[in-house]
Amino acid sequence: MSAAKILARILTTRVGPHIELALALQGGEVVKVLATPDQVDRLVDELEDILNSSEDPEPDGPPEAA
Repeated sequence: MSAAKILARILTTRVGPHIELALALQGGEVVKVLATPDQVDRLVDELEDILNSSEDPEPDGPPEAA
């Protein structure tokens, strides 16, 4: 797995039945992914959980996959 990069901006748009997420990274790189509405809904739920959780540091290691 490659090293984590810093997010600069997120852009979204509908592309047919999917939602395109464009992740602009510091340094100018842009990564685009297509997701279903259900995947985006689960992503939003996970982000809300993280934002609403305590700010205790996580144990070492990568986060669990969705």
